[in-house]
Amino acid sequence: MRFVDEFHDPALAGKLARRIAEVSTRPVQFMEFCGGHTHAILRHGIRDLLPSTVVMRSGPGCPVCVTSMRDIDRAIAVARTPGTIVATYGDLVRVPGSQTTLERARATGADVRVVYSASDALQVAEQNPDRQVVLLGIGFETTAPTVAASVVEADQKKLANYRILSLLKLTPPVMRALLDSGETSIDGIVCPGHVSVVIGTHPYDFIPPRYHVGCVVSGFEPLDILRSIQLLVEQAERGTPSVVNAYPRVVHADGNPVALEMMARVFEPCDAEWRGIGTVPASGLALQPEFQCFDANAAFDIRVETSPEPPGCRCGDILRGAAEPADCPLFARSCTPEHPVGPCMVSNEGACAAHYRYSLGA
Repeated sequence: MRFVDEFHDPALAGKLARRIAEVSTRPVQFMEFCGGHTHAILRHGIRDLLPSTVVMRSGPGCPVCVTSMRDIDRAIAVARTPGTIVATYGDLVRVPGSQTTLERARATGADVRVVYSASDALQVAEQNPDRQVVLLGIGFETTAPTVAASVVEADQKKLANYRILSLLKLTPPVMRALLDSGETSIDGIVCPGHVSVVIGTHPYDFIPPRYHVGCVVSGFEPLDILRSIQLLVEQAERGTPSVVNAYPRVVHADGNPVALEMMARVFEPCDAEWRGIGTVPASGLALQPEFQCFDANAAFDIRVETSPEPPGCRCGDILRGAAEPADCPLFARSCTPEHPVGPCMVSNEGACAAHYRYSLGA
């Protein structure tokens, strides 16, 4: 318990906040990429501890939120295919597509099952050899190795009825896309801790020299985040941006070589569509030719049209850091966790869900 208490020490939190206020002399805007960081920042009132010169913006770090509406529609179409079982993580079932949700499709007869891991989906395939089982593979580099491992296991077991609809996304390419767009002023990035466990810190090395933006890998405890913000403020004040690992108890510079090897064995980078951002080159993961027999896209050949976002919904702007949830006219009015209009209000990692829960006290 001493370790846990150490990272929730109110006195040390106050000390870090005062240090940030003392050092910060000019306005800066930092983006926390990970939805887990957004929730921690709001839950612990970290924004309230910061001086007015330091503004935090949420980024596209919620895998459910960044899944495009067209991909949601594709998943629903697969679920409605006779003889098919769709396995998905819980949050995705309530994300609205252009016409309906996986949850409503299930209510009208589609076999949609919530699983907690890729291995659970694999088990469903083993138990139902006469049906096609499709795992909706969403997530970032944190999730990708487990999905890859399930494909290797399915190959070893000769499970011809197991498929992957890969909606996996890669973090550094979308960071590049956001910085290239210049839409949102970013002076520093709080890099995602869980993703960095897998990929390490080197994939962020291109950011400081090219964009003059600092990167600090952070844990998820309040003091982790405050310390990371302090480091970013100090870099901005000195004009010396760099990549700093402020989560060394978990993250290593070279990442997890076993997980990276598994990803590279099964997947290859591909262009991917991000909600609110568009197509980002080499930001997705497609199955390697050796494992194409497990590709749901090839097996089902389902084509869906691009659909516009719901009128008034600003999820896309929020995911780019160009708006806050309170800027959306639907937030906490017609869009609530019970009746979400956009995905940012659905997921546990969504910025709108976090603001609704912690800022409004809901």
